[in-house]
Amino acid sequence: MRNVLIASCLLLMLAVGVTAQTAPTKIAGQIVCCADCWNRADRKTVPYGTPADLAKAAECVAKGDPTLLAVTDKEGATTFYQLEDGRYKKPGKNWLELVGSRVEITGPTRSGKDRHFVRVDELKVLATPEQIAPQPNLIGAEAELVLKDLFGGEQKLSSFRGRVVVLNFWATYCGPCRTEMPDLAAIQNQYAALGVQVVGASADTLAEQKEVRKFITGLKINFPVWLGATTEDMARFGLGPALPGTAVIGRDGKIVAVYRGVIKEADLKKQLDTLIAKSQREARGQIALARAKSQDASSIPS
Repeated sequence: MRNVLIASCLLLMLAVGVTAQTAPTKIAGQIVCCADCWNRADRKTVPYGTPADLAKAAECVAKGDPTLLAVTDKEGATTFYQLEDGRYKKPGKNWLELVGSRVEITGPTRSGKDRHFVRVDELKVLATPEQIAPQPNLIGAEAELVLKDLFGGEQKLSSFRGRVVVLNFWATYCGPCRTEMPDLAAIQNQYAALGVQVVGASADTLAEQKEVRKFITGLKINFPVWLGATTEDMARFGLGPALPGTAVIGRDGKIVAVYRGVIKEADLKKQLDTLIAKSQREARGQIALARAKSQDASSIPS
């Protein structure tokens, strides 16, 4: 009777096209949004992880498409494993922040109906998208940003021309974004009198302003918050779609520095101190030049 039951179970599994889950194993590959996106180019010559790839990934993830692990063998054939939640804690509400990264995943795998799955119990990042497909260097480029504030009014980055701007891209659903907010609030307090302005560009929309206001109040955010930032906006500053991301814009409106991921307060302070010191030297030079011209003019006989 027992053998009959076992045979019946095996027949049932075959009927639905599902194989038994394997023991935990390690597989390495690159996290991608979908097989079609991966297959848009020859990945032997064109690495996955360009700004266009990552922007498309953000669209796919926003639509609820499953995130995959692309595993390529020595012959160049690629097998896709759909990521399933396991013991590993995602950095956000989805896998978007890891899309484009080459990782090693430990967990059981299973297959069914020509699909493969891996449960993510452990995950180790082997290479970031920047290391695999470097983002374009936009340092020195001038970039504009136009978004809505919490009241629906239009706000422009260029309105802060003459000040150093710390432009932070974030969202209420981004866990790492919450981590860095106190540091950004501290920067606003310490550097406002020195001509520095922090601006928060949220990926949340105007329709989600209730959640945004709750986030602002809870973390005591003391700088302007704009809504509706997109991956295209981030790309104009040399950032991928992963949140958070921060760009420092000089007094002349040009990009000075870009930070991907959670920003370190010490690194940001060092950058701001350098910019402020440079501005002070330039100001002293202009004052000295103006005085010299004034003295030259006064020495000319009337």
